[in-house]
Amino acid sequence: MLFIRDTEMALRAAVALVNTLPECSPDGEDHLVGGDDFEAYIAVYPYTGALVRDEQELAAVRAHRRRLRALWDVGRDDAVPLVNAMLRDGRALPQLVRHEGFDWHIHAADDSAPLATRMLVEAGMAFVDVIRSDEWGRVRVCAADDCTAVYIDYSKNGSKRYCDVGNCGNRMNVNAYRRRKARESA
Repeated sequence: MLFIRDTEMALRAAVALVNTLPECSPDGEDHLVGGDDFEAYIAVYPYTGALVRDEQELAAVRAHRRRLRALWDVGRDDAVPLVNAMLRDGRALPQLVRHEGFDWHIHAADDSAPLATRMLVEAGMAFVDVIRSDEWGRVRVCAADDCTAVYIDYSKNGSKRYCDVGNCGNRMNVNAYRRRKARESA
């Protein structure tokens, strides 16, 4: 499934943010603890507008992770009130903008809004597109038996089963291969 560029960018950023939670990390560690973690995240998933880069901003961003994670625990229709609450709490006011080499796309929060608010609203708007395009089945939790990381399946046929966080697909395929070989030799 191909989403428009800003939707996919916001979805990828939301997935990465959620996967910083200890319960979504292969090593069980929180991967958004301090300024270095925050800077690394912002370097990969940049946001326009004001960036304060202080402990308060980091705490606000961290506070939204479980709220976003809840979207992977519900079905499409049950996600609607969660997404609506995100947009309402962020005082979303969608507008078309063009800047920095990007063609027309939607900004739904003012550039002066706190980063955590802009992140929440952008994720909410992206999930609106997922819901409206009836692609909620692509909002998934890793199928590996020892992983709870989240992902969005962007494959054409919707067949992706594992996240990209802990090399789960490769690990599960090796495990399956070893089980087959053990049965064959028995």
